[in-house]
Amino acid sequence: MKKHRVVGLMSGTSLDGLDICLCDFFQTNKKWSYEVVSATTKAYPADIQNKLLVAHTLSGEDLFLLHNELGRYFGESTADFLSQQQTHAEIIASHGHTIFHQPEKKFTCQIGNGAEIAAITQIDTICDFRTKDLALGGQGAPLVPIGDELLFGEFKFCLNIGGIANISVNDGRQRLAWDICAANMVLNHYAKKLGFDFDKDGVLSKKGKLDNILLEELLALDFHHKKRPKSLGREYVFDYYISIIESKKRNISDILATFTELIALSIKKDIQEFGDGNMLITGGGAYNKALIEKIKREHSNITLPSDEIISNKEAIIFAFLGLLRKLEICNTLSSVTGARFDSIGACIYSGR
Repeated sequence: MKKHRVVGLMSGTSLDGLDICLCDFFQTNKKWSYEVVSATTKAYPADIQNKLLVAHTLSGEDLFLLHNELGRYFGESTADFLSQQQTHAEIIASHGHTIFHQPEKKFTCQIGNGAEIAAITQIDTICDFRTKDLALGGQGAPLVPIGDELLFGEFKFCLNIGGIANISVNDGRQRLAWDICAANMVLNHYAKKLGFDFDKDGVLSKKGKLDNILLEELLALDFHHKKRPKSLGREYVFDYYISIIESKKRNISDILATFTELIALSIKKDIQEFGDGNMLITGGGAYNKALIEKIKREHSNITLPSDEIISNKEAIIFAFLGLLRKLEICNTLSSVTGARFDSIGACIYSGR
């Protein structure tokens, strides 16, 4: 049984930092398994975080400068991490940090130059996971579902609540997945207006009142009524969700209470056709007690795993997607993205 030691790097839209996860992967009788060796989240320095906050407004030149700067930060952080662990890795798989995602224009942009990571660590680095699928007519997202199927297949539903809430489900024939709605991207935006990085345990939302008028207007957005496959980007979240909320001039706690309700109702609506089944919940939203209570109200059969899995599942799976790419095994499902066929996505920068 051969062991593959891989580092997965994930930078989410919540901007809480760089997730670094060192994993061992094994294949026995064509079945994959994994073990987390070590994991950490490295908070971004203030200057990088501030640049990422406004990256979508930068000139082309400044965006490419940030692309390289972030790649160096990823590479140096990973080299330090591996040095502390006194180990080496076969490959590094980096999702990068999403700045633009507009699949209708066949356009997506994840920064954090993989060439910089490979040059610093001298380890083969795999990145740019989304563009091949876009070229094939797909959404370029979600990409995690093949990992859900091969590593977390005991769960019917795998729900991730990050900046955007997304879900995958095995319908008995194939793995399907899609983005459900905006989530922590909106909640964190309004928590920051009250001086908090996020709404810890949902305490702020519990102080608010449900605004049914605002809720109905948000639920009427066209994205909630689009058929699968579908994916969300920052552009849509701010142009539509936050634009509508800002036009209402509501109390912030009421906004948080209302948007928390929206997330729970959207999850319910999107999965009701598949019946009941066990649901794994990961991502930062899994720690939002108020939100989890609302989800339990609609779907009682849920599993909240260990902190290690809640915080690192996406980094684990991107490490796995990178390994599949290195082995030239399919790592992108057309049943999920809507592409013309399954594919082997991502590019490799040699560490040699």
